[in-house]
Amino acid sequence: MIEDIELDTRGLLCPLPVIRTQDAVKNMEKGATLRVIATDPGVLHDIPAWCRIHGHTLIETTDGDTEISIRIQVS
Repeated sequence: MIEDIELDTRGLLCPLPVIRTQDAVKNMEKGATLRVIATDPGVLHDIPAWCRIHGHTLIETTDGDTEISIRIQVS
């Protein structure tokens, strides 16, 4: 069964959210989704770029008032 995971990186500054995302994806099955929650606006550029480089699919980005949510599908 494919497990979907939520990763809380609130309060961390880049590059830590990207590093934590990379570490989480290493242990996930292909097709699973990872939701990264962050407060650093740098993730809006850094995580999509990381997805392109590593072949993962960016599903959705939500930029809220106090936090950012990014959903990734592991490839």
